[in-house]
Amino acid sequence: MTQTDQPATDHTHPAPVDTAPPTRSKVAGALAALACAACCALPFLIAAAVLTGAGAAIAQKTLLAVAAGLVAAALGMWWLHHRRSARRAATAGASGCADGNCAC
Repeated sequence: MTQTDQPATDHTHPAPVDTAPPTRSKVAGALAALACAACCALPFLIAAAVLTGAGAAIAQKTLLAVAAGLVAAALGMWWLHHRRSARRAATAGASGCADGNCAC
């Protein structure tokens, strides 16, 4: 039986869940990577006499804390986006059968 021989139904499939990270999550991740790169550049800044040892120690702790915070924020934003997308897909699929006219 080919696909054209099958009867047409009113069944609509629910919208797929969007699992891609949102743009704001990508930006936060990129900023976290930039903070890590700046932390790795500290020894070169000390050697070039741009920073002192004490200044580099403070900058290192600050950059590590900022990078960790940005990573946590990026993951949290991705999780919320995924959760909202899944909820939206679930309610879109349920609306077709809510009125008793389900062709499943």
